[in-house]
Amino acid sequence: MKHEWQQGEFVISTDPARLDVDTVHHFLAHESYWAQGRTKELVQQSLDNSLVFGIYKEQKQVGGCRVVTDYATFAWLCDVFVLESFRGLGLSKWMMEVVTSHPELQGLRRWLLGTKDAQELYRKYGFTELPPETIWMHRFNELA
Repeated sequence: MKHEWQQGEFVISTDPARLDVDTVHHFLAHESYWAQGRTKELVQQSLDNSLVFGIYKEQKQVGGCRVVTDYATFAWLCDVFVLESFRGLGLSKWMMEVVTSHPELQGLRRWLLGTKDAQELYRKYGFTELPPETIWMHRFNELA
């Protein structure tokens, strides 16, 4: 089910048909620190297999994120971005409010995300750093 939220001149939508894949790809492949060099095809595949949130001003996409989830127990929040010229307007905070209150994502046991520099933002929405004695492991493929 597609959802939309409006705040002033901005809209957040979960409609994948609204996504500007070129904008998402350009940001991820050229401006993010976590997805440098990611191909457009890989971006498209990742969007196709996620719950997507796009932020729009009129018809222009200015930000977004995706959630990989089973809708029952687990969600991974990833590829969060707001274009530089739209930062400082509270859009990332609004997007986090929308994502964490999304009706299909309630009651999940665990959410994960990775960030080098936005811990303060995510703490406001209940995220905490994993403890050093965590049971979590990961497998990383630098080429993907």
